[in-house]
Amino acid sequence: METSPVAAPRPVADPYSAATTRLVHRAREARLAGERAAAGPRAEIDASWNRALRSGVDPEQSTESRLLATEEIEHRRRSTPIGGVMPLLRDGLAVIADATRQIMVVTDDEGRVLWRQGHPAVMHRAKDICLEEGAAWSESATGTNAIGTALATRAPVQVHSAEHFVRVLHTWTCAAAPVRDPRDGRLVGIVDVSGPASAFHPTTLALVGSVAALAESELRNRHLVAIERLRSVAAPILCRLGGRALVVDTHGWPAAVSGMPPVDRLPLPRSMRPGQVWLASLGMCRVEPLPGGWLVRVADGSPDGPPRRVVLDLSRERGLAVHVTGPVGTWSRRLSPRHAELLYALALHREGRTAAELAQDLFGDPTRTVTVRAEISRVRRHLAEVLAHRPYRFDEEVEVEVVHPDQPADLLPRSTAPVVVGARASAGAV
Repeated sequence: METSPVAAPRPVADPYSAATTRLVHRAREARLAGERAAAGPRAEIDASWNRALRSGVDPEQSTESRLLATEEIEHRRRSTPIGGVMPLLRDGLAVIADATRQIMVVTDDEGRVLWRQGHPAVMHRAKDICLEEGAAWSESATGTNAIGTALATRAPVQVHSAEHFVRVLHTWTCAAAPVRDPRDGRLVGIVDVSGPASAFHPTTLALVGSVAALAESELRNRHLVAIERLRSVAAPILCRLGGRALVVDTHGWPAAVSGMPPVDRLPLPRSMRPGQVWLASLGMCRVEPLPGGWLVRVADGSPDGPPRRVVLDLSRERGLAVHVTGPVGTWSRRLSPRHAELLYALALHREGRTAAELAQDLFGDPTRTVTVRAEISRVRRHLAEVLAHRPYRFDEEVEVEVVHPDQPADLLPRSTAPVVVGARASAGAV
């Protein structure tokens, strides 16, 4: 006798009403018991519960954590760009949090609390759940909570009452949003407003998101000011130089260029140093430090020549990388799965591929040339010295080696690109 498939739990309509809070509580209890509930939480909460379960978080645990030492807190405050916009955050959130019986909390990119401010009674109550400076609030430490979940998803989120994975937080509500450094897109911290569940308001998340966006805008404005300052230093220097040269800040953003077309951003080595440096997009360069940046002089006509060998390492799914051997040694770059597929196709076809042929290799659809050209453009930002175009190919003078995994089936195992699927099938048939 056939049985009907069990329907998946339906999401609750209003995640913040008293009735649906009770439904979410029952859904949480059912999840912990390994049972299926009639209604489930929102998708982002459901995914967070699953992460907490996989991390081994105890739903009945306390939220206590070992606090950072005062010296370490101060070091982290000085090291994060978010410290420079704290006045804006205090004006935009802390005052409102105080008035609504809540507190503002600001963390670093690990979810460690660096600042908090707000209503005195709530500040005192927050100590009971270790929501204080130096505490850890990542999901792996305290389960589902706005700080940790925003950190995990890199997106704004509001967590109310029983949506928290750890039971002791069910009397709290919180809304948090990430703050990114506009210079490189790196997440630098989380801005959060927390308080008693009775203080919940549906607009809190929008407010927190707006203030986080203002903080990012302020960081962007400060960066532009710093670039202008560096440009004033660079202009008289470049006027005296011949040949190709440019001045960039410590993140590679250009302040001034001489003898060459403008560049959007110059990829720099993680450990930039003065002296001769091989830069993938420019070749051999002479680098000198400047206040707030670097003077980069391109060594035109350098006898050392371009890179001579490229190793495409596809041996480990989580360690996809390309290694380029040049005149000053070997440098490496991690690859996304898509860029690994693209370079693998070019390694198989040394004669070169058109955009349409690469679209067929990657997507099985020769019309997706716009996507291919965009991906090629991103790859060439770092590998311009070894990649040619018209057609797209590795330079004829470059030796290319592909390091395969031990088992053919492990070659980019999640890839559905025809060029990879065909290679796996061919290797498995041998």
